[in-house]
Amino acid sequence: MALVNQTAVEVNNLLHLSLIQAEVTNHQYVPALAVALPEVRLVGDSLMHITYELRPVAAWDDGRPILGSDVAFTVKLMFCPGLPNEVVRNQYHFIKAVITDPATPRRFTIVCWGQAPEYVKATGDFYILPAATLDPAGRLSRFTLAELQHRAPTAPADTALQALARQYQQGYAGHSPGQLPGCGPYELVSWEKDRFLYLRRKSHWWADQLHPTPLMLRAKPQQLEYVIIPDVATAILALRRGELDVFPQMPAREFERLRTAPATRAALQFYTTDSYNVVTAGFNTSHPALADAATRRALSRCFDAGRLMKATQLGAGQRTVGFISPSDTANYNRALSLIPFDPIQAAALLRQSGWRRAAAPTAGWFRPGPGGTRQQLRLTMRYRAGDPLLTTIALQFQAATAPLDIPVSLLPTEAGSFSEALRVGDFDMYAQVLKGNPFMFNFTSFLHSQGIGVSNFTRFSTPASNRLIEAIATASSNASRQRLLRQFQALMQQEMPIVPLFFLPSRTVADKRLSGLNVGSLKPGYLATTIVRTARATPAP
Repeated sequence: MALVNQTAVEVNNLLHLSLIQAEVTNHQYVPALAVALPEVRLVGDSLMHITYELRPVAAWDDGRPILGSDVAFTVKLMFCPGLPNEVVRNQYHFIKAVITDPATPRRFTIVCWGQAPEYVKATGDFYILPAATLDPAGRLSRFTLAELQHRAPTAPADTALQALARQYQQGYAGHSPGQLPGCGPYELVSWEKDRFLYLRRKSHWWADQLHPTPLMLRAKPQQLEYVIIPDVATAILALRRGELDVFPQMPAREFERLRTAPATRAALQFYTTDSYNVVTAGFNTSHPALADAATRRALSRCFDAGRLMKATQLGAGQRTVGFISPSDTANYNRALSLIPFDPIQAAALLRQSGWRRAAAPTAGWFRPGPGGTRQQLRLTMRYRAGDPLLTTIALQFQAATAPLDIPVSLLPTEAGSFSEALRVGDFDMYAQVLKGNPFMFNFTSFLHSQGIGVSNFTRFSTPASNRLIEAIATASSNASRQRLLRQFQALMQQEMPIVPLFFLPSRTVADKRLSGLNVGSLKPGYLATTIVRTARATPAP
């Protein structure tokens, strides 16, 4: 359930299904496993009942129907001890119970603590897993959801739960297709880490019985192969040779070069849309030199977001004041100003936060620390090795801070080690792209104290920010949430645990033989399941 990156999300969308899904083209949630959008009923002033009914034809691969009991099992599995589901647990702690009815086993009600509109989408947007396959002994059925949610970390280990967690993790760690059962249209055939994933369309895909088949349940390609090619030039060569059909997230310069060259313009299709992916730089707020907001605000003035956008995106993209896209006019806080590139102001802000520049040239900045210690402003910045965008950001920051005598060491880090280095706090600063969506605004995972040690890499939290994050997640109306989101953007600009630089455009290039790509702003930027490829014309003899 814990998905480590966008590629994992994309592939899991092919293997699994949720109750409702966001449509790529119109940004609306539509029924997937559910036959319709849910019925919502407010109970008193503190509970919300969200009732779904599953499609009658929805079935697992062995022909068994998908039932409300599978949904109840999936929710319990989120809270099973021993699984690395901390982010999911924080996200779904508002679920009080899942009520199933043996008389109508496809119909069930999710009972929520609170009455937030966001719960309607959240309760439908997680993959449903097969209880009979993953837990044939019914080990989870011995526990209520509340018992799992409130189980103390110090509680004696339960051997049945340990066995279930071990079995589940072995299925994913072993990359074994037979141990990854899902109700999506594709099955995993082979998987070699950091090289490729090969998926095959199921011969008996249950949604084929729906007429017409909803867009999000169509599965036209008979096979899908995802190839990881770290080198952009090699990937472009493969695209031009017809060995690749789709190249998503193509870098700006390569995109423009191919788009304007007559030969490639004739053979390829080019798509550009906005995205909800924001380029950021984060601070390790647990380090004494970066613990105060004034120092972080000072350093934020050393990022030249405008020039970075020109250098890496050819000027495309959107500057931003925070993590909400400027395209989201209802929630974006236009009262805030963009963070300026201003090294002179950065130096002034450093002095205001107690730093003093040493008299000797290149000696750097110092200030008194606790217990008579002396702090020096010396930084390391991590970013994913081989990523031109993040490399450019790191180099620009290093160049901007050098005249200020702030030494910055760059640490390009292999993808496999990057997240772990951030999780354990082995950095002063990092550069990263945060991937978002326009539907849900739950910042618990990366800015709440509950996410520290898991996915809150900056380790930032204050009682006020925690309260605001919780209030946003449980806001009882859209108007209330909009007000809170604007407050949150202002607070984050004041505290500056993360510097939001700009929102990226999404650039996709595809072979011209393809149709049905359904390109949109939602990640991954296109719909793989609706692609149709026509055969290459046979040259005349």
